[in-house]
Amino acid sequence: MSLPACWSEPLPAPDAHYAQQALARQNVLTKPRGSLGRLEQVAIQLAGLQATHQPGVDPARISVFAGDHGVCREGVSAYPQAVTAQMIANFAQGGAAISVLARQLGAFLEVVNLGEVPDRPGIRQEPIAACTANLMTENALSETQLETALTSGDLAAARASEAGCRLFIGGEMGIGNTTSATAMACALLDQDPGILTGPGTGLDEKGVEHKRKVIRQALARHGSKRGPLHGPRHDSLHDPLQVLASLGGFEIAGLVGAILGCASRRIPVLVDGFIVSVAALVAVRQQPTLRDWLIFAHQSTEPGHQTVLAAMDAAPLLQLDMRLGEGSGAAVALPLLHSACALHNGMASFADAGVSEKSSE
Repeated sequence: MSLPACWSEPLPAPDAHYAQQALARQNVLTKPRGSLGRLEQVAIQLAGLQATHQPGVDPARISVFAGDHGVCREGVSAYPQAVTAQMIANFAQGGAAISVLARQLGAFLEVVNLGEVPDRPGIRQEPIAACTANLMTENALSETQLETALTSGDLAAARASEAGCRLFIGGEMGIGNTTSATAMACALLDQDPGILTGPGTGLDEKGVEHKRKVIRQALARHGSKRGPLHGPRHDSLHDPLQVLASLGGFEIAGLVGAILGCASRRIPVLVDGFIVSVAALVAVRQQPTLRDWLIFAHQSTEPGHQTVLAAMDAAPLLQLDMRLGEGSGAAVALPLLHSACALHNGMASFADAGVSEKSSE
């Protein structure tokens, strides 16, 4: 399999010099040390990642990956599969939540279609197939499809780099993708679907129980048949590439490729909710040093999200009871990063302002 270089080559490390300089600056600004809390930490992290004394997040770029899931034929969603294509059109027309937020923030938004929907302005067409295979009965993605989806994500990261992007947000659209993401999380973390499975688009308890049964069957199939990727380098049921092919989706694989691709190009990633966090978990399992390049935006109400965040030792910036997806939670958190950088770059030091520092006594 020919994968993007970022899948296996070492990722760049944050610049410790600039991070230390940022910490030193925070300690002499006109405020008690640590009084801006997480805003200070984010500014220091960004300074190290961007190797600069003046961290910033403009221009920011949002890439929403879309694709359909074969498991939808098992009745795991409250919405019909046709909604994926309808929402892609809504993104392009500017009517979706992420479209509104991108306009508000002045962030560039692209929609990358990895499935099959009619071509129209505002949609980047990179189709792989109409939908993935039914993960309950067979591998969701073939080896070729996985390679194509990962490469699409890496190309999105390349476009972000070429545009001078300083922060990347990935979003997703795909009816059925909470089923796929939950199955992946269960496989990677050895968790029971009874704990991680949630309502997704709004299933009632009967629907959630059915969804759990589908995921359990998918995990049993995954455990008994490893599929065509099995070999010397893929000899574990926890192998991220194996899990992604067996239980993933086109849009989830695209996100994995984009997240790794951004880190390889020194672009920090603001991670959205449950689906994107599962993609980030796959990427971190493949490249553990990737974790340094991630900032986590929010904790969604999907039951599995907290477990996935804990697996990456992640403390999200917000908890707003959101569960929309699309990258919307990350977009809502972006102004916090603007504030963190503005405070870091613009506040006066005690010496500059002629303000007495705290007594050493």
